[in-house]
Amino acid sequence: MSTTGGALVYAVGDVHGCYDLMKALLADIAGDYAARADGRRPILVFLGDYVDRGAQSPKVLEALLWLRRRPDIEVRLLRGNHEQALLDFLEAPERGGGWLAYGGAETLIAYGVEPPEHPAAFARARDALLAAMPAAHLWLLQRLELMVTVGDYAFVHAGIRPGQPLAAQAEADLLWIRGPFLEAAGPHEKVIVHGHTWLDARPQLQDCRIGVDTGAFATGVLTAVRLDGEDRAVLQARAAAPADA
Repeated sequence: MSTTGGALVYAVGDVHGCYDLMKALLADIAGDYAARADGRRPILVFLGDYVDRGAQSPKVLEALLWLRRRPDIEVRLLRGNHEQALLDFLEAPERGGGWLAYGGAETLIAYGVEPPEHPAAFARARDALLAAMPAAHLWLLQRLELMVTVGDYAFVHAGIRPGQPLAAQAEADLLWIRGPFLEAAGPHEKVIVHGHTWLDARPQLQDCRIGVDTGAFATGVLTAVRLDGEDRAVLQARAAAPADA
């Protein structure tokens, strides 16, 4: 049976700018570890994709910065493919069309920048984003991790290349892989806890992997998994249902 080796770990799925859901889920996690920690310092692992698609990416990054300053919890922040795409846009805006089409436009709007309609305006939008983004947000984005291991678990954004040792995984696979990883029966070197790919509002709990992304921006459900020794449990925050007209 897989174990965390005594550590109390919470892994949070893809937030994608859904700050209100993140705030609600963190409140639930705080209540949960207050009852379970028993003197331990909980580990919060965020699995990446903090930005894009949702409307509150700057608030999400600000909350992560605040969490990192708290002495009572250990916060580990993974890089997702959307953070990588944002950093690539800042580095080479002329190649940013894919990022803008898959959620980057919402991030620009959240920082008060009008999304460009033509590639000729990409560099101007990049400059406006750099002017609007707090330096601490850029600092955070540039220092995200690719993998965290705790006990028998490895935490990554997208998954791993089956058959490759964890120490030899390619960055592109950790950020982007889907089919070869999702279709692999395992076992892997460790149980892989990941985000990146969602089916519906239910996490994917399998022997060899745990998929925590539940498409918060589309389903209104943000998910975390609690790993405590050999125990596993799911925590979810759900958007309030609209009132009847």
